[in-house]
Amino acid sequence: MTRDLTANSAFYAWSALLFASSVTVTVVWCASMSGMGGMSMPGGWTMSMAWMRMPGQTWTGATVTFVGMWMVMMVAMMLPSLVPMLGRYRRAVGHAGEARLGRLTISVGAGYFFVWTLLGLAAFPVGVMLASFAMQVPAIARAVPVATGAIVMLAGALQFTTWKAHHLACCRHSPGCVRSLRTDAATAWRHGVRLGIHCTHCCAGLTVLLLLVGVMDLRAMAAVTAAISLERLAPAGQHVARAIGILLIGVGCWMTLTSL
Repeated sequence: MTRDLTANSAFYAWSALLFASSVTVTVVWCASMSGMGGMSMPGGWTMSMAWMRMPGQTWTGATVTFVGMWMVMMVAMMLPSLVPMLGRYRRAVGHAGEARLGRLTISVGAGYFFVWTLLGLAAFPVGVMLASFAMQVPAIARAVPVATGAIVMLAGALQFTTWKAHHLACCRHSPGCVRSLRTDAATAWRHGVRLGIHCTHCCAGLTVLLLLVGVMDLRAMAAVTAAISLERLAPAGQHVARAIGILLIGVGCWMTLTSL
């Protein structure tokens, strides 16, 4: 019993340290990007520097920079809701032994954030392409505020779907999503990947909003982190998700009307 308490205390201590470190780096990075400003666009909005190359930077370098920034940001945003999932995993395979349990936990976390890394790699070229279109075609740039409001409303509507409910239930670890787990690294990695897939699906609407509204906006990150954590950790998570959906639909309507 004492050994289990010590192992769990170490797990939560390392998780807290990782969270604090990722938050610190994210804040510093956002501050440095904010200092560079952005590009004012037709329609009264500002293009984020996240979708642009720095002077003398190659596209490979820009991609590496974005993905690095993305991963630090994702650790800061997702760790509060991931730690309880890792805790449930540790209890399920607790017979593995303290040292092995630590390695298995790391494998699950690595699989989970591997999925988020792939999402960042996919999001960057799409964002660059859309930004390029907006810079080259003024009519597209002027339509962005209205389109943003419509997408916010769609993200709110997504919160009410069966698809969202299924993936949210798996993220909350409902009995239907639990599988028997062997205590080997490959199984731990696959479990982490499964969690990451469910999580990225569950957060699809909120992630799109983050990318669209402000990928380097600390206020947007804090709001999305709070929404994700509440719907995962609150006792009535599905009700929380729907309440978030109502809020998003209202905000989207306001954004659309004020953009017309």
